[in-house]
Order: sequence, then structure tokens, then C-alpha cells
Amino acid sequence: MRIAAPALAALEGIEHGFFERNGGVSGGIFASLNTGLGSQDRREDVLENRRRVAQSLGVAPEHLLTLHQVHSADVVHVREPGDARGVRADAMVTTVPGLALAALSADCAPVLLADGEAGVIGAAHAGWGGAFRGVLEATVGAMTGLGARRPAIRAVIGPCIAQASYEVGPEFQERFVSAEAANARFFVPSTRQGHHMFDLPGYALERLRAAGIEEPAWLGLDTCALAERFFSYRRSVHRAESDYGRQISAIALRG
Repeated sequence: MRIAAPALAALEGIEHGFFERNGGVSGGIFASLNTGLGSQDRREDVLENRRRVAQSLGVAPEHLLTLHQVHSADVVHVREPGDARGVRADAMVTTVPGLALAALSADCAPVLLADGEAGVIGAAHAGWGGAFRGVLEATVGAMTGLGARRPAIRAVIGPCIAQASYEVGPEFQERFVSAEAANARFFVPSTRQGHHMFDLPGYALERLRAAGIEEPAWLGLDTCALAERFFSYRRSVHRAESDYGRQISAIALRG
């Protein structure tokens, strides 16, 4: 149920994982490792799923930290668990061992970052809105403020919706191209007139490069297409389901 990224796994003192939807206790459309407390799933099941994730990462359940994600560019500096709970933001950074910084997703891009030498980590939730507003650059900036060096930061984008699954309307494309003409390269025409397919991971990779990350990576896993492995908001809409589960991606400094 846990995917490791080579770039992060190679760093000493770093624990991380991009978790799939399998290995939990939730049922129905939330089967089975749904970690979204904002979903309509049974709260006790979600808490058990989160406990299992925390155990896998070697941290206490109360140290698996998530935010109230709002598609912003806001970053929280976490020194203790209470710094994150209930906070409306989309990224966290810390230098404190034993705290697992996590991003919930169901098509948006979860991004885990680390400078193993400096002992600084970050986690970001980058949907198109957050990425467009600069959440990735803000996360890198917050990490450097804690002593990380941009050339040393490793950043990996986890499972998210891929271009082949992400059709958008003309207003969506216009927003990006109006902001920067070069953004046109992240769109290809779809089969519907006036619509395009958007490359979210490609766009996020470019924003990371612009922030000074030398070799950002994407795991190459499409949440919308891989129904047996991942939750997907877009797929749930296509299926007219009442809700959807959220997978979790997390990173921690070993104590």
C-alpha cells in the first residue's frame, strides 16, 4: 500500500511514503485506506486507516499531520502537532524529527520534499489552483528559510491525475495562457471542440524547476485511470458517486 520514491529513499534519516487506496478498513466507495476526515466515511474507520499509515512511517498517530486544504499557496512551519491541526493551508515544513507532514489527494498532486543534509522536509498539496498560485515555490522558500539549500532539495510528485485523464474547458486554458504564454505547452486538444487535456504533473514539475529544484520527479501514476490502486475525484464524478476517498502521502525525519 506504500510507494517509495527512489530520490527520497536514497536520503538518510528520511521516512516517506505515497500510500495507495488499499490496506485499510473502510468499505464501499471508500475501500479501503481512506484517510480523509472530510469525507462521509465512518470516522472511526478513517482514524484506524490513519493509525496504520502512522505505524508504517514509525510515528505516533497524533504526529501524522494534515491540513484543511484550500488550494492556496499558504505554508505552515510546524514545530509541534498543534501547529497544523485545523489550519487552512496547503503545505507544511519542519525540522522536527518524528512529525509526519502529509498531503491528502484524490487527483491533485501530492509533493514531498527533503534536504537530507540540512534535515528539512516539506509536504505540499498541489492541485491546479495551488500550483498556479505558487504553493510549490512557497514551500521551497519556506524550506530554505529553515536552512535547506535549493540544489540539495529532492522533490517528488506522487500519484495524481495525468494529462490523458484531465480534460478542461476553454476558460481553464485561457487562465493559464493569459498568465504566461509558455503555459500553452501543458495543453493538447481533446476530442471535444474547444476543450483541452491539461498536464498537471508536467506543470508542477516546471514550477519546481522554476523554484530551483534541479531534478524534480513524478511517479508517473494516474489516479483517475488506476481505479484499483487510487481514489479519484474526477472518476467519482464520472460514476455519479456521492463522495470519494482520499489517499495520503507523507514524509518525516526519523527521530
